[in-house]
Amino acid sequence: MPIKVQNKLPAKRVLEDENIFVMDETRAISQDIRPLNIAILNLMPLKEDTEVHLLRCLSNTPLQVDVDFLTTGTYVGKNTATSHLDKFYQTYEEVKDKKYDGLIITGAPVEQMEFEEVTYWKELTKIMEWSKTNVTSTLHICWGAQAGLYYHHGIKKRQLDRKLFGVYEHQVLNRKIPFVRGFDDVFYAPHSRYTESSIEDIRNDEDLIILAESKEAGVLIVMAEEGKQIFVTGHLEYDRMTLDAEYKRDISKGIPIELPKNYYPEDDPRKKPMLLWRNHSNAMYSNWLNYYVYQVTPYEL
Repeated sequence: MPIKVQNKLPAKRVLEDENIFVMDETRAISQDIRPLNIAILNLMPLKEDTEVHLLRCLSNTPLQVDVDFLTTGTYVGKNTATSHLDKFYQTYEEVKDKKYDGLIITGAPVEQMEFEEVTYWKELTKIMEWSKTNVTSTLHICWGAQAGLYYHHGIKKRQLDRKLFGVYEHQVLNRKIPFVRGFDDVFYAPHSRYTESSIEDIRNDEDLIILAESKEAGVLIVMAEEGKQIFVTGHLEYDRMTLDAEYKRDISKGIPIELPKNYYPEDDPRKKPMLLWRNHSNAMYSNWLNYYVYQVTPYEL
């Protein structure tokens, strides 16, 4: 089944070119089924890239998904055209009376700031509090995961000695939990961050379960409240070239950056990067939609 997006969303054409079934609003009106209503709070600076990444991930299930894109009302970034935001995005104030089957809170390039120093932190805390009652399951990604662990569980983040940047090997710890159903014992996931949430504090919190971790990259997947809150510290939604773009962006700006680990063949940035995580990305988002959204959400929101 398809994902439903607004008629003229640019990401729609990108996905259609990849042979992904995307339904626009006009056709969706004629479908006599109850789709899943998913909100995506997109905090990334390159919002259109993130739209493509996440819509691609949500497209690989038999479920029809209706997507609403959200942005912050207290901060407007400079990397996405205002016309795009006005046309395709809503703010928390515009949707706070609605209920959603699922919510995705993305990462953001603010991880080296204290949470309370982030311009839209108060607004984000309102959204995270609202998600407790208005959302069946919330998936937090990268800095969004750090923010969620801090807000809901008091888990602080700490600065790393160097940027964690590349594709890392992970191990599944709790295979019986449906969120990691279909995962191999060892799998790969991209990371791109300067900070981490304390693994000791996570392990000491009886309300949190670690589902996957890495010897090099630390915790990857954490779950609370039987899946009502899920935290993923990496970027399984990234496509093949995302880390390449980040690396070359930093190089062009003169920002010190090491080669992304386990990414370029022979560590040669002139060569096409290896895509090692797509199957597990598809499995993770399919499992989330099926077991933690579709199977438990009420028919009438």
